[in-house]
Amino acid sequence: MCTTFNIWRRTTCCILLLCLCIVARAADTGPYGFGVTASPAAIAGIDIDVMPDGRGAPPGQGSYAQGRTIYANKCAACHGTDMATPVKGTGAAALRGGRGSLASGKPQKTVESYWPYASTLFDYVRRAMPFNAPGSLNDDEVYAVTAYILAEGGIIDQDVVINADTIAKVAMPNRDGFIPDPRPETF
Repeated sequence: MCTTFNIWRRTTCCILLLCLCIVARAADTGPYGFGVTASPAAIAGIDIDVMPDGRGAPPGQGSYAQGRTIYANKCAACHGTDMATPVKGTGAAALRGGRGSLASGKPQKTVESYWPYASTLFDYVRRAMPFNAPGSLNDDEVYAVTAYILAEGGIIDQDVVINADTIAKVAMPNRDGFIPDPRPETF
């Protein structure tokens, strides 16, 4: 008689055996038996982040009008056309709304209500969006989507062009809502 427990035990043993075989085969790839050492060229190709003061921001620029088109084609399927009501089942967050809600019983953490710097939005979109193809937008497209989201949230005017210089000048609604890190080594 084959019980559910026996099936589970056999399956678990097979998975563990397979994992041991994989680890043993990969033992020559490093001290822990997996992965490879990153080359200097691979590391140089990774842009870690864009700082609040604009350091690290790449060349390029984007406008509200350009961002509206890109958002409609690459972002609205998850974040919704109004940015305040994400499409159910996508796991996307609302991007607009929620100002003044952080101290309430139902805080809404959106770009408009929570994020302290516009550079955080740029950096996140650049590395993680769109969900189905992260990192696929070029820098001009990321600047444009950033401009569109910020303007739709009433944070900047629609005629502001976002680039490496202007992104640091955006005054986010929650810019002073975080406690600064006083350690000197963080600067």
